[in-house]
Amino acid sequence: MRALRDAGYEVIYTGLHQSPDRIVQAAIDEDVQAVGLSVLSGAHLSLFPKVVQGLAAAGAEDVVVFGGGIIPDTDVEALIDAGVSGVFGPGTATTEIVAWCREHVDGKPG
Repeated sequence: MRALRDAGYEVIYTGLHQSPDRIVQAAIDEDVQAVGLSVLSGAHLSLFPKVVQGLAAAGAEDVVVFGGGIIPDTDVEALIDAGVSGVFGPGTATTEIVAWCREHVDGKPG
C-alpha cells in the first residue's frame, strides 16, 4: 500500500478482514481502476476469485485485480485462471509490484 502511494497512486485502504462483497462495493463506490489484495491466511483461492466475480457481476470487469501474500507457486495458475491479473508471492520487491501496476493498470511500461 505504502509503495503504491509513494509511487503516486491514490490508495484507498479498506482495512483488515474485509469481505469480498465489501471490497467490491468500495471499488464501485470509489470508481477505482484496480484492486490490490493481500492475504496471509491462505484463503486466497476463495477470496480473490470472489472479488473478481463480484466486480464482474457489478459491471466492473474492467477493474484490474491483483494480489499477494502467502501464496504457493502451485496456486498461481488457478488464480490467473479465475481472473486475477497479477499474483505476487512472498519476498516480491515492492518496486516490482509498482512496475507491474505501471504496465497493467496505467498501460505504460514500468
